[in-house]
Parts: sequence; structure tokens; C-alpha cells
Amino acid sequence: MFGIGMPELLLIFVVALLVLGPKKLPEAARSLGRGMAEFRRASADLRNSLTEPIEEIRGAAAEIEREVTSVTDTSPVQGADATTGAASEQEKAPEAPPTNAATPRKDG
Repeated sequence: MFGIGMPELLLIFVVALLVLGPKKLPEAARSLGRGMAEFRRASADLRNSLTEPIEEIRGAAAEIEREVTSVTDTSPVQGADATTGAASEQEKAPEAPPTNAATPRKDG
């Protein structure tokens, strides 16, 4: 936990037992436990109060990114190239009707 090993923990327990006495030691341990639990709750509340706005901002940024992506994915000009905005070669020049060499000419 804090780099405290078993020998150090036993030493702390013996000093606490000598200072507080056997009758008050359980009460002090209970108070210490309650204080640590309250500290953990308060630190968790603080952490949540700091991370919730960050998550809201991330969600809003992701939503904006999706909207921008959906707008840029749809091309405003039908048949236009999405990267350059130029019309394709097929749309620039109209197709000529196919000519058939076997069709007789009408020269009058």
C-alpha cells in the first residue's frame, strides 16, 4: 500500500496499543476505518465531478464529427467527383447516337 511491510505494520500496532491502551484501540481503529471510507467516497465524487463534463464534451465533439463527415460524404453536385468537384467525362459531353454503317443514307 504505502511500502509498509509486515514488520512495520506490527511496530505501528504495538505503538498504538501502548499509546491508546487495549480499551480504546478498537474504537480508534473503527474511527480510522470510517475516516478512510469517507475519504474514498469524497475522492470518487471529486473524480466523477471532473470526468463527467469531459465525457460530455467528448460526446458533443463526436456528434459534431459525425455531422461534418455526413455532410462532406454527400456531394452537392450530382455526378461530381467528391474530391475535386468536377463533373465526370460522361456528363461533360452528350453521347452521340450510334451510327450504323449498314443504314442507307437519304440524299434525296
